Amino acid sequence: MGQVVSVNLAEPRVLMRRGREVRTGLWKRPVDGPVLVGELGLQGDLVGDLRVHGGRDKAVYAYAVDDIRWWEDELERDLGPGFFGENLTVRGIDASGARPGERWEVGQALLEVTEPRSPCWKLAQKVGEPGFMKRFVAAQRPGTYLRVVREGEVAADDRVRVLSRRRRSSRSPAPA
Repeated sequence: MGQVVSVNLAEPRVLMRRGREVRTGLWKRPVDGPVLVGELGLQGDLVGDLRVHGGRDKAVYAYAVDDIRWWEDELERDLGPGFFGENLTVRGIDASGARPGERWEVGQALLEVTEPRSPCWKLAQKVGEPGFMKRFVAAQRPGTYLRVVREGEVAADDRVRVLSRRRRSSRSPAPA
């Protein structure tokens, strides 16, 4: 069983990319009190580019505090909850090892793992390292996106319970 360390919402920012302004919700900060998780994400959160973030299959992004600490050591600086743009900073749950189809009960909400996160240029710009996207992928600490199965409130200190987990297939593929 895990726990929510913090629930994080965006502080909207505008970045410059190829001479044009781009809105982003990557800068997230912990908030006090419960937040409603709806079908498309957390109430009051901003998703800058719905083509690659957000929507039903990427409504919530979870990242583990252990992975944040690992990056703090790697980058030799404090990062803190929300740094990677996660909505839920969690403890005691391997967000990067979560399997698609796994279901998590978080506070009143029921969430389902959909896919690991693929970083974009905005994270590299935030870190201040042009090659950070490759470094992030190589570290194999992506965190996970989740879809909302049951809406409800979530808050810091809520339990995170893995209700179901798909087993990894032990069968070899059939010969061709």
